[in-house]
Amino acid sequence: MNAISNTHSPAETRWRILPQGDRCLIISFGEQIDAAIGRTCLAAARKLRDAQLPGVTDVVPSFVAVAVHYRPGGHGEGPTYSTLSEHIHALLADGIPTDAAGGREIDIPVCYGGEHGPDLDDVARAARLTPDGVIQLHSERRSMVFMLGFAPGHAYLGVHDEKLNIPRRSSPRTAVPQGSVAIANRQTVIYPNRLPGGWNIIGATPLVMFDPAREPAALLQPGDAVRFVPISPDEFDRIRGARP
Repeated sequence: MNAISNTHSPAETRWRILPQGDRCLIISFGEQIDAAIGRTCLAAARKLRDAQLPGVTDVVPSFVAVAVHYRPGGHGEGPTYSTLSEHIHALLADGIPTDAAGGREIDIPVCYGGEHGPDLDDVARAARLTPDGVIQLHSERRSMVFMLGFAPGHAYLGVHDEKLNIPRRSSPRTAVPQGSVAIANRQTVIYPNRLPGGWNIIGATPLVMFDPAREPAALLQPGDAVRFVPISPDEFDRIRGARP
């Protein structure tokens, strides 16, 4: 099975469609994490969902690509990679309205440093900043939710200032507390539950990021624009104590 590429001019959106096993294909829009590419992935995923293509079971956007899961069928009962990729190519060639990819604007309170952010000082040293400088860079601009992954409600956000291009920890933790806000490689993750992880923990939010009884269960969704709002430890305890 061969990849399918569009033939648009360099000024237009470009993509490649590649097989990923016998029940999934990948639409690749680039190689580097970038907000514009992320918005294109979100818009393409929305357009494919709205199309309700026969046999497609899920459409999942990521940083630079969109995965389309489908249920192949024999004797013409379901799509094949060839038929589905041609159909997707035709849909995308008709245009990807990236202006429709935006989500909500959401404020996430974060208590930085101390017991909630044990790696803040290490991050500050690596970035050649003060801890307050790290907090300012992390909270001064809104960050886009690129995708959810790793665990239910586990959001990946970015892209931060180059000064926050800090690698992951050399020794991952076996357990990261629920609500931890951690950074690596100009990105942020918010741990929805107690999980293992190797990102640098700079703070924590008292909000519940994932609740199966809530609709939607995940507080953040791809495309949302998040502003991290610094709060005090007392405010953290007050908000956590007020949760239902």
